[in-house]
Amino acid sequence: MKSTTFPFIRVDAELRQAARKVFRDGEMLPGFVGQSILEQLQRRNLRQEFIDRGLRSGESARNSGEYYTTEQVLAELDDVLKKARKNHIR
Repeated sequence: MKSTTFPFIRVDAELRQAARKVFRDGEMLPGFVGQSILEQLQRRNLRQEFIDRGLRSGESARNSGEYYTTEQVLAELDDVLKKARKNHIR
């Protein structure tokens, strides 16, 4: 894939200095900014997928009339957690 550049971004000196303090060995500002953009895109995509799943779930519940109480959901999650812990700790 052909690479391109992002438009120049003006930041104040404090922000630039704060960024440099957290760079890993050999890391430079362009790589840091690129990675930051990628991670933000991933977070936004995950957030949108979460919202979409919630909306579909709500629509499904309305269509089926099948709803669960908070206690039922928490009990099921507790069971999942107990099984995961049991299988993980041997």
